[in-house]
Amino acid sequence: MNKSPKVKSVVFDLDGTLMSSSATIYKCTLRTFQEFNIAAELSEEEFNKKIGYHFKDIFADFNISVPDLENFIEKYKSLYFDFIEESKVYPNVLEALEFLKANGVATSLLTTKAQDQAERILEHFALKDYFSFIVGRRNGMAIKPAPDALLKICEDTGIKPSETLMVGDSELDIRCGKNAGSLTCGVTFGYRQKEELEKENPDYLISDMKEIIQIVGKDAV
Repeated sequence: MNKSPKVKSVVFDLDGTLMSSSATIYKCTLRTFQEFNIAAELSEEEFNKKIGYHFKDIFADFNISVPDLENFIEKYKSLYFDFIEESKVYPNVLEALEFLKANGVATSLLTTKAQDQAERILEHFALKDYFSFIVGRRNGMAIKPAPDALLKICEDTGIKPSETLMVGDSELDIRCGKNAGSLTCGVTFGYRQKEELEKENPDYLISDMKEIIQIVGKDAV
């Protein structure tokens, strides 16, 4: 894999990219259904294919009726850390983050998780200090695949989209990067099949996070 001297900023997705969190998300969702007495059949395998989307879209796809989605999400967030030990940081994530930090590459997080939840998760796994900017779901800002949040990160870092690499495990991440005019990198160890990501035609496709080091290269900045 050839390194790209263009990369001055790397923006990571969270679930399925930095962290294996599907068991946490699935079990917490089921518990929240119980809290609201919602009788819903939800296959874990099929549910995992939707990780990265907003609950509103996931429930619509599975024809699950949640009368008060806002309260559902708040309850879900309050229960999330009951299942946090089901989540693990993927292999070589720390090595990649250490490399980026040591080489002066701006490093940010872009997730559809709520802002406060994303920050708390990063703190729990001692990852927060690696990131210059953390952008979760915020009122008034369109979520992936819209480019708004990624463009805001580019503005805040002062680094052009063409010098920014968006890294994620789903079509949402790749489309977000393309919509913003950034470089894109799909990871095949998350919640989408390699073939699905190949259809999105990312600039890079990796099977191990340490490959980010090869892409960026020591002379990137």
